[in-house]
Amino acid sequence: MSETMRAVAYRRSLPISDPASLEDVELPVPTPGPRDLLVRVEAVSVNPVDTKVRQGNDPGGQPKVLGYDAAGVVTAVGSDVTLFAVGDEVYYAGSITRPGTNAQFHAVDERIAGHKPRTLGFAEAAALPLTTITAWETLFDRFRLGADSTGTLLVLAAAGGVGSMVVQLARALTGLTVVGTASRPESRQWALDLGAHHVIDHHDLVAGVRATVPDGVHYVLSPNTAGMIEAFAEVLRPGGEITAIDEPEGLELVPLKAKSISFHWELMFTRPLYETDDMIAHHDLLERVTELIDAGTIRTTLTTELGPINAATLRHAHELVESGHTIGKIVATGF
Repeated sequence: MSETMRAVAYRRSLPISDPASLEDVELPVPTPGPRDLLVRVEAVSVNPVDTKVRQGNDPGGQPKVLGYDAAGVVTAVGSDVTLFAVGDEVYYAGSITRPGTNAQFHAVDERIAGHKPRTLGFAEAAALPLTTITAWETLFDRFRLGADSTGTLLVLAAAGGVGSMVVQLARALTGLTVVGTASRPESRQWALDLGAHHVIDHHDLVAGVRATVPDGVHYVLSPNTAGMIEAFAEVLRPGGEITAIDEPEGLELVPLKAKSISFHWELMFTRPLYETDDMIAHHDLLERVTELIDAGTIRTTLTTELGPINAATLRHAHELVESGHTIGKIVATGF
């Protein structure tokens, strides 16, 4: 194997319209640590976190590789690896503290990787990990739901990457009634096809919820929380709960107090970021999702496949994500 590899990196925070915002580079092939897998990357997906890091974290001229979703083949393993072997097909979301997946080879801790579903190709699998982990942790870690849980869940942006997985997992693994939000006919249909019981227009959230669920909802998944707290206070029942996956500035939560509404943060990178004792939970949940996929219970959220994996392709993918109008997930395949 060559000692260098092709990768896509950025050196400065630039608008994605600038050809220098993402560049093709040659970098050393990473050396796997004791718990690492070295993966030959076959497909990557682009998430809002990619664009946020590129816009807000200037590497000062040094090449920084983005990418937090990948599917590929294990080509080497560290000395302490026990969960995988060379030749295994894997999928995972990586760690925000390590070099990203937009490279021919990538090192990832085995405790946050899963075996790729047999029934999916690499592109279909690469669409899943980050949004699936976010959705799983929202439902089962933050809201502490289970198979016998009931009530109503409001999923904002139900046709987005995370929303698409929250809808599917909530329908498959809980007894909740799922209400999604969407504004375009194609987004509405996508959410219904994934299992949402109802879909309302997010432009008038309070009126939509009142018309659909007059007594209010029990849970809210929010990817767009800025300016929404008063509306959430209106539509949630007393003792309700919110999980937010964004980071709005100046968030004021006092309107939630009268109804004793709980507010949670969800960041799927927390476990690998702090190397928590239960970091292997990412492996475990991805293995469970693989079972659900292969059983036909849930499905991939891939909607757009681009290629090859190079700077031009990923600039286009970033543009699409930054538009805020994508349905499901965008994936790039092949070097």
